Amino acid sequence: MAPDPNPLPAGGERELRGRFSHIDTWVFDLDNTLYPQTCDLWPKIDARITLFMMRLFGLDAISLRALQKHYYERYGTTLRGLMTEHGVDAEHYLDYVHDIDRSCLDRNHSLAEAIAALPGRKLILTNGSRHHAVATAKQLGVDHLFEDIFDIIAADFVAKPEEAAYERFFRHLKVDPSRAALFEDLPRNLVVPHARGMTTVLVLPGAGENVEREAWEIARGDEPHIDFATDDLATFLESLTS
Repeated sequence: MAPDPNPLPAGGERELRGRFSHIDTWVFDLDNTLYPQTCDLWPKIDARITLFMMRLFGLDAISLRALQKHYYERYGTTLRGLMTEHGVDAEHYLDYVHDIDRSCLDRNHSLAEAIAALPGRKLILTNGSRHHAVATAKQLGVDHLFEDIFDIIAADFVAKPEEAAYERFFRHLKVDPSRAALFEDLPRNLVVPHARGMTTVLVLPGAGENVEREAWEIARGDEPHIDFATDDLATFLESLTS
């Protein structure tokens, strides 16, 4: 069972705004968070990862998909698994898998206005590359709203959900987690941030949208590390400043 996507606590929008009144840093995951999860962007990246592994190992896609997902679950990213166990060059990998067509993304004016209205700093925290984050945010029309991007390279290739990835993010960008909110589409990536004091928001697929997920990526709905859940990021953010 997924969390109730209704973001409003019992007291309505006023209480919701109160729960975020101390926040001065707004942190957003990129893939499947800033853009709709039904967009084909992530499947394109996923397919490029498989193709990269096919060329690396000389095996067919069916043989490699299980290994790809094993590395993804164990290390946070397939890249980390390939680096650790096969010595893959990270920058070559990132350039290859992010070489995709982003035309499926339309400019999201409502999201841009909602992010712009948030008081304080706005940051992107991604397991992808800075180049991918900039290109994707530009396609969405929100690239100019973010102070900085903390990518997998800045994290020294230690990926979310590892605690070290968040600690490096906090330290590098001087973020006080107790005054920060994190928006993420993967429940496990909210465990450490919640423990460190961040206000956590799980971004779900839109109502009626069918999104392919691994079993371990699906929230049960009663996780203590998820403070809020929403299936409409722009509307949720608007309710914080309306």
